[in-house]
Amino acid sequence: MKITFLDGSVKEFKDGMSAIEIAASISPSLAKKTIFALVNEEAYDASRPIMQDAKLELKFKEDAFSVLNHSCAHLLAAAIKAIYPDACFGVGPAIEEGFYYDIAVDAKLTEADFAAIEKKMHEIANKDLKNERIEVSKDEALNLFKNDKYKCEIINELPADAIISVYKTGDYMDLCRGPHIPSTKYLGHFKLTAISGAYWRGDSKNEQLTRIYGVAFFSEEELKNHLNILEERAKRDHRKLGRELGLFMLSEYGPGFPFWLPNGMILKNSLQDYWYKVHTREGYKFIQTPMMLNRELWETSGHWMNYRENMYTTVIDETDFAIKPMNCPGGMLVYKRDIHSYKDLPLKLGELGLVHR
Repeated sequence: MKITFLDGSVKEFKDGMSAIEIAASISPSLAKKTIFALVNEEAYDASRPIMQDAKLELKFKEDAFSVLNHSCAHLLAAAIKAIYPDACFGVGPAIEEGFYYDIAVDAKLTEADFAAIEKKMHEIANKDLKNERIEVSKDEALNLFKNDKYKCEIINELPADAIISVYKTGDYMDLCRGPHIPSTKYLGHFKLTAISGAYWRGDSKNEQLTRIYGVAFFSEEELKNHLNILEERAKRDHRKLGRELGLFMLSEYGPGFPFWLPNGMILKNSLQDYWYKVHTREGYKFIQTPMMLNRELWETSGHWMNYRENMYTTVIDETDFAIKPMNCPGGMLVYKRDIHSYKDLPLKLGELGLVHR
């Protein structure tokens, strides 16, 4: 097979060689650095065989934060399964700042359980287990996960002839597209950070699962730096400061809507005064558009079709309205009020609007 590298060079290799084998044929140090690869722009495990001509891009630690954290989510699930053999699992993706896994377990888990779970995770990681990709049929997948109703629900939604990938790490197997890091030896630097409830598939009509969050890095220094950032961020949490400084309050009569208190109004008015001063200096003129506008406008802007589930809507005199989730459509109506020449541009209009979404 012919492999095209990022620099445009083309070399021939034996069919079925993996990215890490190709890297090793070039340089042992290159293979040691390889975490995963892009094969024709599809993410591949470093050990996954390549069966056809392809464009190959090797990926290293600096590009592998998501892959590392996805693998750490599997490590978390493996530890949970070892401690709670009857546990079932929802999904466990990498996210912007780490990973999470949704878990159904009889025990009521809290942050107090993190130490025991992390200990088990380290035990598994220290075994240097390979992440082995196995491709199975739909029937085989259903048999493998017959005791996990959440995995079976996902599998049952796939076509009858689907080829399904499963990852095996020691005794633990998980339904997953991949890719993953080559082995658990990379998973020595992680921390479980939070726990919450989460409805299966985000639907409140479904069972509530336990969601455990965590984060992993390739070095202890990176992990410590990140945890320091989280600690400093917690000190600046607006909910904490709002309560401690008497800036605003929240009420069950308006969940998510702040009631500004006297100290908060001083701060808010000062920020608004500064905003007006800066925008005036830069040549802006100011407008104020209605908080609620007709459905027709939101259909024109695309909001009604694409974001309606995140908008607050109501019916007035048999007409649909929505509280504005952003200022732009109202601003465009102001722009359309007059005919403009290119000589009028840039037209600088500013609005401190109240939006809800």
